[in-house]
Amino acid sequence: MDIIQAMKERRSVRSFNGEPLSSEIIHDLQKIINESYTLFGGKVTIRLKYFDLKGDFKPSTYGVIKGASDYFLMAIGEGEDSALTAGFQFEQIVLKAWEMGLGTCWIAGTYKGSQFDQGENWPEGESLKIICPVGFPEKQRVFEKMMRFTVGSDKRKPFSELFFEDDFKKSLNPENKFGESLEMLRIAPSSTNSQPWRILVKGDEVLFYYKSKGPISILDTGIGICHFYETEKYNGFGGKFVKSTDFPVPPEDWRYLVTYIREKK
Repeated sequence: MDIIQAMKERRSVRSFNGEPLSSEIIHDLQKIINESYTLFGGKVTIRLKYFDLKGDFKPSTYGVIKGASDYFLMAIGEGEDSALTAGFQFEQIVLKAWEMGLGTCWIAGTYKGSQFDQGENWPEGESLKIICPVGFPEKQRVFEKMMRFTVGSDKRKPFSELFFEDDFKKSLNPENKFGESLEMLRIAPSSTNSQPWRILVKGDEVLFYYKSKGPISILDTGIGICHFYETEKYNGFGGKFVKSTDFPVPPEDWRYLVTYIREKK
């Protein structure tokens, strides 16, 4: 499985077979954590932690996680850069885990942190904001299928509503040179499938905006940017991200985040 296939096939998994991860898999996951990277600064710490399901551990995660004994924990600092990095960096890990045959599920703000946070000392300025079970998927429960249907997990806004060219009045042609990278962004996961990202393409530049629907919208946009950037790399393109002080003013309440500049092959 390559990274493109992983992006297309990956889904949130909430039911696991209860089998603890082997020492070899834990070693591989720890390596993936260590090799994950960011281009945006900020403060993010990611750890992998085991919980004994035979003990008194009860993952108070809105009642839908079943059979997971291993969890990623992610502490995030304050500010825009940390939120962007959290989405960008952790999605790399989620995709690599899927390539290994493991399921995951981003969980933010819908868990009680006492047991997850117990015994953890985070770097100054950071606090636990995201947990994510990881393990071998079990057959999807009816409840999960209903939940995916309710939040529209399998539905995405059309290309024409998210991506624009030169100005915000002209939709971007899907055959544009950034078409595949943006399509992989389009199918990226986001909280309640909100898809907060909006993109303006101007020549070799891709300007990322987001439509704020809550404090997690920047993190969600980081997930989308991860899909975009990993597709660029997969197709042999290099590029850099810069913060522009002179960017087109977007309509409505869209907020500018960062600009990607593709470099020549």
